[in-house]
Amino acid sequence: MAIKGQKFLELVALVDRLRGPDGCPWDREQTFDSLKPLLLEEAYETLEAMDSGDRSAFCNELGDLLFQVAFLSQMAETEGAFDIDQVADGVVGKMVRRHPHVFGDAKADSAEGVLHQWEDIKRQERSGDSAGGSSEDSILDHLPRLPALLTALKITGKASRVGFDWSHIEGVVEKLEEEIGELRQALDSPAAARRERIEQEVGDLLFAAVNIARFLDIDPETALRKSNRKFARRFRFMETALRRAGKDLGDSTSKEMEQLWEQAKKAL
Repeated sequence: MAIKGQKFLELVALVDRLRGPDGCPWDREQTFDSLKPLLLEEAYETLEAMDSGDRSAFCNELGDLLFQVAFLSQMAETEGAFDIDQVADGVVGKMVRRHPHVFGDAKADSAEGVLHQWEDIKRQERSGDSAGGSSEDSILDHLPRLPALLTALKITGKASRVGFDWSHIEGVVEKLEEEIGELRQALDSPAAARRERIEQEVGDLLFAAVNIARFLDIDPETALRKSNRKFARRFRFMETALRRAGKDLGDSTSKEMEQLWEQAKKAL
């Protein structure tokens, strides 16, 4: 019977060969900067495959993402910084420390309790103070560098875990409606400050929308990706219908496009 993890060792050996003296010239020439776009691309392709429901595609994309981890670790080993064993050892140690309810004597009877415990341990790790960290630390310190949508989700989630949150969804929806009203006011503001104020209110509106998603336990990034795909399907439906009629978007009227859009909504 194959030992779980054996293929990972083969992957590490493969990367060593690709980056070795007799390996691939392209692989040897890569730098951390050159691989940043590839790492992001593989992460997003993995998310896309996860959303698709195609588990074979999901498996393939996870493999590509894992390859990036092994490749970057080998590059770091070449410059004497760390190697793949240190990467694995570090995350194993971190997970053991942050799951004392599994590997120790702590108690956590709910997912919410686990999250509170996780944040407390993270603060202790960063401060080096077993008593709980500096009184000047903020729960919003050390946020990862993420796209703005995901950062908003992180911020509101952290605030919620210390009780700064609405008790009912109605309050969050009312906040969204309040932000829409403020955007309407910004649209009527004097020309000199109009753009800056509109930008601010659009940001507040998006932040409130993310907060609604978080409150309802919906991942806003996933929800938006699905809406993007839905819009694209309906837009292509409209384009195809116009072409069949011997037209393109530039030749059609707003009314024609609106009618086709309604058809697309019913069909898709």
